[in-house]
Amino acid sequence: MKRAVARKGYTARDMRAVSDNPEWTKDDFARAKAFDEVFPGMRKGRGPNKAPTKRQVTLRLSPVVVDYFKAEGPGWQSRIDEALVKVVKRKRSSTTG
Repeated sequence: MKRAVARKGYTARDMRAVSDNPEWTKDDFARAKAFDEVFPGMRKGRGPNKAPTKRQVTLRLSPVVVDYFKAEGPGWQSRIDEALVKVVKRKRSSTTG
């Protein structure tokens, strides 16, 4: 008995059979317009926060620090921020008390 051979991906023939978006010709490209021309004012991006609670900065950290926090998984930048906030609070309380 023959075993079926599993194929990876789709062939060009498969794609043509299901495609309802034909390949563009040179004429199609010549008639094309830029997104901003067709939809003016639609591209906005993220924009500023209404009430920013953090400030963006560039900071160089030693590899030991970055590796330590990254090893704990996603959210490593927030964990660095939390650790620094704890240090600042501790320092403030020791100088004011």
